[in-house]
Amino acid sequence: MSDKDLWRLSATETAARTIAGDVTVEAVIAANLARMEAVNPRLNAVVVPLAEEARARARALDQARAAGAPCGPLHGVPVTIKINVDQTGQANSNGVVALKDVIAPGDAPVVSNLLKAGAVVIGRTNTPEFSFRADTDNPLFGRTQNPWGTHISPGGSSGGAGSSVMAGIGALAHGNDIGGSLRFPAAANGAVTVKPGLSRVAAYNPSQTAERGMLAQAMSVQGLIVRSAADLHLSMPALIAPDARDPFHVPLPWRGAALEGPIKVGFTKETYDFDLHPEVSAALDTARDALVDAGYQVEEIDPPLLHEAGIVGYRALMGEVLALMEPAIRAQGSKAINDVFDEYFSQFPPYEGTELLQMMAKRTYYARAWSELQQDYPLVLTPFLPQPFFAPDRDLDGVEGMREALGSAFWSYAMNYMGLPAGCVPARLANLPQGPQPINVQIVARRWREDLAVDACIAIEERVGRMCDPLWARLG
Repeated sequence: MSDKDLWRLSATETAARTIAGDVTVEAVIAANLARMEAVNPRLNAVVVPLAEEARARARALDQARAAGAPCGPLHGVPVTIKINVDQTGQANSNGVVALKDVIAPGDAPVVSNLLKAGAVVIGRTNTPEFSFRADTDNPLFGRTQNPWGTHISPGGSSGGAGSSVMAGIGALAHGNDIGGSLRFPAAANGAVTVKPGLSRVAAYNPSQTAERGMLAQAMSVQGLIVRSAADLHLSMPALIAPDARDPFHVPLPWRGAALEGPIKVGFTKETYDFDLHPEVSAALDTARDALVDAGYQVEEIDPPLLHEAGIVGYRALMGEVLALMEPAIRAQGSKAINDVFDEYFSQFPPYEGTELLQMMAKRTYYARAWSELQQDYPLVLTPFLPQPFFAPDRDLDGVEGMREALGSAFWSYAMNYMGLPAGCVPARLANLPQGPQPINVQIVARRWREDLAVDACIAIEERVGRMCDPLWARLG
């Protein structure tokens, strides 16, 4: 492989080659920056390029290795950071014009942990206003495009992250997820992610002026979007390192104890009020067969209280948003984001007052049911969305648009409400009338066992292949 093609390497391949000295970090970063220059203008995924800073860090890492300093596990791996997380000297704009000059005085734990592991930040990626849409567009930086084409939204809120990593800009893309914001972009772009469980990754922004609401603390998590599932096993141990600024972080190792085999996987195609699209059904069949062939014991189950947990959880979250965020959204948000929130509040009527406290307390009821289920089924294979990913701005198309974009995603936000880990991996490349489109499935893991979800993602990827390969054949 020539130096100019080093952007094609996975994070695992990159770290192995830079640590061994087969290639320099400078060469890797130069290739990724060149790739950014080539494809980002039509994607608008990276909205704050950090080329000079990245080159300087690459030189420093090469010099340190040459001097005999130990290399971190992510030595020289190019990463992007979402613009709603603090990075020293950079604006934490969250896609909001009024916040464009909120400069971070320090690094968030996820940034400092990636840097400690040897990663190189090459840019910051786009998000919708307030990071609260399943699509990515804002008045500050504009729309992010999906590298598969303009017929598919890039997802949100980590849409810039999903688009950039699949287009070959960086091997790892940071994102976060309060209702699906890691998994939506993974599904839209054909990437792989695992939404960590409650308190698994330390979270804090030094620029913040108030603490987040209790449900935001319970439901929002930090994570990574990748194009090769094995890269999660390489990178997530660094991301989950402790940080005293998050007093509720749970300092467990990445790998849990080995389970007696075969591991049982609950399987469901249940989509409740929504029709299951044939392409999604086929993707689920492929994922099931891949797991069976890999030695898992897959059995159909009736998932307990899932739809109820999702709807109650999102209505509770909207209650907290109404109480704590609505004034800022109304004052600082565009008409588009205000229209989105009007529809959120209509379709997910916010709980308020005593009822909100009761529904927040009910999290334990739903989580207990799933904890009991997952004593028998440590993994559960589910749809992510009941239909292929939607078109840009679908959530602005009134009642039906919002129902498709978010109303059908109860399999997503239910996992945030219960605090369960959930992997998202492509299991099919569909040839639809509007164009080719990846179809992802979800793998819910037992609490604290993100590693099991990633193992299952790897087994599915080994059957299906990486989606970046056919994508790059199209992109060049």
